[in-house]
Amino acid sequence: MFDLDATSWASVWATLALVIFIGIIIYFGAHKMIAKALDTRIAKIESDLAEADRLRVEAKALLEEYERKREDAEKEAEGIVLAAREEAFRLTAEAGASLDALIARRTKAVEDKIAQAESQALAEVRSRAADVAVDAARVLLEKQMGEKGDALVQKSINDVGARLN
Repeated sequence: MFDLDATSWASVWATLALVIFIGIIIYFGAHKMIAKALDTRIAKIESDLAEADRLRVEAKALLEEYERKREDAEKEAEGIVLAAREEAFRLTAEAGASLDALIARRTKAVEDKIAQAESQALAEVRSRAADVAVDAARVLLEKQMGEKGDALVQKSINDVGARLN
């Protein structure tokens, strides 16, 4: 009938075994299990992609929020620096005004002390001049009384006596 060599018979038996194997796989529904496994794998990959997309959207929203917060923080920092500069200028102006007022008060106090010292010195000079004048008058009177003292006493006695009579 067929005159086949050993290699050809091996090919026939291998083909027949493959057809039987495929038949058994189809009979037991292995193709359905493979399709189900592939569908499950596809669903898992799709859910992973959806989760990755959701996470990407969340990350983008967080990034935008943090960028906005950073910008707000920078604006606030600029406001704080500006307020600090204004406060420093205001304090400098107040310090200058306070210093001017202090200098004016101290100058006034020194001028008052100088005027008081001048007044006191003038009073001391007048007092000393009065003392010198009194001493000079005393010396002069003593000198005059020594020379004319007896005559003046006699004249005063005569005047008192004349007025009493």
